[in-house]
Amino acid sequence: MDSESNIFNEQLIDEFINKEIQEGFPGAALTIVRHGKVLKQTVYGYKLKYDDSETLLAEPQLLILDTMFDLASLTKMYATNYTLMQMIEQEKLNVDDPINKYLPEYTGCNQENEYRETRLVRDLLTHTAGYAPSIEFYDPEKVSSDLYSLEKQKTEQIITTKAGFQRSRGANHLPIYSDIDYMLLGIIIERISRMSIDEYVKTNLYQPLGLTHTLFNPLQNGQYQKSDFAATEIKGNTRGGTILFPNVCTHVLQGQVHDEKAFYSFNGVAGHAGLFSNLHDMAILCQIMLNNGIYGNIRFWSKNVQDLFVTPYEHDPSYGLGWRLNRNRSLQWFGLHASEDAYGHTGWTGNCSVIDPKYSLAIILLTNKRHTPCVNGIFAGEKYETGNYGKIMTLVYEAMSLDKHSTVTA
Repeated sequence: MDSESNIFNEQLIDEFINKEIQEGFPGAALTIVRHGKVLKQTVYGYKLKYDDSETLLAEPQLLILDTMFDLASLTKMYATNYTLMQMIEQEKLNVDDPINKYLPEYTGCNQENEYRETRLVRDLLTHTAGYAPSIEFYDPEKVSSDLYSLEKQKTEQIITTKAGFQRSRGANHLPIYSDIDYMLLGIIIERISRMSIDEYVKTNLYQPLGLTHTLFNPLQNGQYQKSDFAATEIKGNTRGGTILFPNVCTHVLQGQVHDEKAFYSFNGVAGHAGLFSNLHDMAILCQIMLNNGIYGNIRFWSKNVQDLFVTPYEHDPSYGLGWRLNRNRSLQWFGLHASEDAYGHTGWTGNCSVIDPKYSLAIILLTNKRHTPCVNGIFAGEKYETGNYGKIMTLVYEAMSLDKHSTVTA
């Protein structure tokens, strides 16, 4: 059907999200890119609804198209993975190399004789190196004194020389998602490039693309102010006042990275979290993948490199190298109609990107679902479908009639 790209009933999507906004979901921003064109770029609801005391504002601040969001773990893809793909293209990195080829101090072992020297870069990308999901470097009550750190350089030294393994390398061969893996990848990038990761991506990725709203520590450069951002947690990092540690923030977070490890222990710049962006810039970043590494007249990486990163991991096909894949349809946030070739990632603050090359389609959903009251560790924003992504992804495909495979060709 030649007309398939003209079939787009976006009212289906708008009505659903607006209904949830009326019911209490704070805010969402959605971009849909198809065949290289932005089909939809819409914001819903508010960037700021509550004050520090969890009281609803008399005049909540509406989201606008330029509003920037804390990407959380989307940092892993659109900063760290993009850099790694570029470095592999430039033959500065090989995923099958031992980590200590790039970080010579990465040696030694656990008491269980789990040697750092045996770990490959690939193990970090498939989350099979054996690290715990997280280490709370910033909380002296949660870690031993030799793992406590509030400074990026010290934290990096701890990770490369002291952080132990929770399990053996490739235990049962099943991935266990870990921020530590991507912290290490960020350190590798900084060692190879001799630049901090924020400077690297700015110089080698975002500036060549003309992106002005994608950066780390955005309040520090004087260009942006709090009102340019969607707020996240209302009472800082306290989960409604239930978590306390020295220097913990207790105010509404807006333009400050929420991830505690990134903020308190990495000075806001890390391979696992810290990046901010908006709809406009995310559409361009996703289009690079749909173009197999090219945007305009710039080639960032080859199709061969990109294919390497979206090849399913043999023991869990929902993992590529960093990317999450829809191969076994085990991740509900892809929705009901994404093809088996689709890949993407989510971010804890409320973000999801799905890239589906079968349909030359990218869907970017940015929300501030954590900007809601938190009771017993659960944020009110988590109960809405918009903040769980899959329903919105399903509606996007249905709005374009891409659920009717027999009548629509890609």
